[in-house]
Amino acid sequence: MKYSFIAFITTAFLFAFTNPTAAQSGSGYKIDRVFHIASGGGWDYIAAGPGNGRIYVSHGTQVNILDQKTGDSIGVIPNTTGVHGIAFVPSLNKGLTSNGRLNNVTVFDLKTNAVLSQIATGQNPDAIMYDEYSKKIITCNGRSNDLSIIDPVSEKLVATIPVGGKPETAVSDQAGKIYVNIENKNEISVININTNKVEASWSIAPAEGPTGLAIDIKTKRLFAGCEKLLVVVDATNGKVIDKIAIADGCDGVAFDNGLKYIFASCGTGKLAVIQEVNADHFKLIDNVETKRSARTIGLDETTHEVFLPAADLEKAVAGERPKMVPGTFQVLVLKK
Repeated sequence: MKYSFIAFITTAFLFAFTNPTAAQSGSGYKIDRVFHIASGGGWDYIAAGPGNGRIYVSHGTQVNILDQKTGDSIGVIPNTTGVHGIAFVPSLNKGLTSNGRLNNVTVFDLKTNAVLSQIATGQNPDAIMYDEYSKKIITCNGRSNDLSIIDPVSEKLVATIPVGGKPETAVSDQAGKIYVNIENKNEISVININTNKVEASWSIAPAEGPTGLAIDIKTKRLFAGCEKLLVVVDATNGKVIDKIAIADGCDGVAFDNGLKYIFASCGTGKLAVIQEVNADHFKLIDNVETKRSARTIGLDETTHEVFLPAADLEKAVAGERPKMVPGTFQVLVLKK
């Protein structure tokens, strides 16, 4: 993801629960509660655990684990410097984190949070995902322009797939294809996970900088978050089906199969909610007020809750990204 990490050593944890008021929105979504994490460090992805009532928050040199309802601290996964993402393999009771500054993946026990191993990857592993079809873990390596394919059973690297550009996020059709946003080329690449080769690369220009990516497996539609646009792509042939205007600074996209909602989190403080009417028709139904800097997203499809990491930002200096105000890191929880 685009968000640059801020180098702090974590010193303390303080989790608080608040209930901010917010007006009812067109989608019904609003901020329901906020979890405050009063410790140093930047952030990237956030993920809802696999039915265990926990959320996993990337946070500088560690992953903070919170109770999804209360925000209480359940534990941390330490020594994950530059952590970007978290993935889960429920059948093996394992979680995995992509550690961008260490060029590796940490494997941990989902029940005890104990670290089991670390696995070397390509350079700067960013997004990480588990593909149920191939039973493999995949990392998008932003600096080495490739994917690392990991066997979570043996906890070994089994393949490396060059993609010819900066891979940002990957999703699976659960039938042998992996789709990857290539951010610096404005493309989506199609990977055959059976052969570990790139089969196609589809341009989505003039849309620029694809970051977040989600998929509706039933309608075979990809949803790519770009600069001020959510682009809908046919996953069978790469045809652009629609382009929906969203706010600036999108860095995360999620799809709720039950609600048929596409969420695009934008760092300018908006959460776009787009309804999938059918495979060829999409409608923006909301721009929910969130918080400036809330650009990445997690979704629990069971509760339909949306999680947005954010923080207060210092006044911007010309030519520089605004810095986080220390001690203001938080997780916004939105629900209908």
